[in-house]
Amino acid sequence: MIKDNAYKVKWGILSTGWIAHQFATDLAHASNGIAYAVGSRNQESADEFASNHGIPVAYATYEDLVNDPEVDAIYIGTPHPFHKDNALLALRAGKAVLCEKPFTVNSGELEEVVSYAREHKLFLMEAMWSRYIPANAKVREWIAAERIGEVRLVQADLGFRAEWNPQSRLLNPALGGGALLDVGIYPISFASMIFGPHPESIASTVHMGETGVDEHFSLLLSYGGGKTAALSGGVRLNMLQEAKVFGTQGHIIVKGSFVNPKSAELYVDGELAETFEDDRTSIGYAFEAEEVGRCLQAGLTESPVLTLDESLAILKLLDQVRAQWGLAYPGE
Repeated sequence: MIKDNAYKVKWGILSTGWIAHQFATDLAHASNGIAYAVGSRNQESADEFASNHGIPVAYATYEDLVNDPEVDAIYIGTPHPFHKDNALLALRAGKAVLCEKPFTVNSGELEEVVSYAREHKLFLMEAMWSRYIPANAKVREWIAAERIGEVRLVQADLGFRAEWNPQSRLLNPALGGGALLDVGIYPISFASMIFGPHPESIASTVHMGETGVDEHFSLLLSYGGGKTAALSGGVRLNMLQEAKVFGTQGHIIVKGSFVNPKSAELYVDGELAETFEDDRTSIGYAFEAEEVGRCLQAGLTESPVLTLDESLAILKLLDQVRAQWGLAYPGE
């Protein structure tokens, strides 16, 4: 359904965890959406979350949340292994869905979710928030305009040293732990944004930790024609969190963390040609929420910035990498 220009998405937030707090906080900066309801697994948690964010409705179950007729779209911020069931719950209630990355634990799960959404003509999008950050949009613009010539090399890494807690979602196999799904998907998605999601070959190295999940890794993706992406990620290893794009006539540096950058620099023939500066005060999650609003207003069922086919191809790539490592999660 195409909405009028004054339409604002009434968001239901499924989860009361850290990432849900970030999303709810930033919704205040979204021009076309508001936080309307939150759902948790108990009333106390839902009430506290609603009070902290000025949300008018709080539910003790996810089922009550998705069945609220006033809710237009559901944001899912639960741990990875619950994404498939949570997304299907919301879709079966007829809601638009924005689901945290990784979309699901593996591509088979995502195929099931995408199939349902497409069959019922419902909006579905992966919450890869970095894709919608203005500095990364400017990178796409520079590349499309061939400002650095033909792109040949992408370098990106994302890593931090988490505290040792074998039961945390970062290190627990039962919660889909490990660097690849939590942080590795970011540099992989960045490379996909530039080269597409279908490398011709994948080479990788990995350090498997005591809990049986990957603590840090490196990937070398070859796309043919001299096009390569060198990517790394870690949850027990600090990294620079930078991204650089090299072309035949220049290069681009995404300053600071490329996941949520505030600036980017364009160099042509070794000289600084242009700088993009983002003076926003928001965290950055508002941009993905606004994309959902734009798509719903236009009657779209997926975002042209990150299509469902691309999200599915990226998850298949993650499956291939894990197969190289022999890493499978409980229930797979």
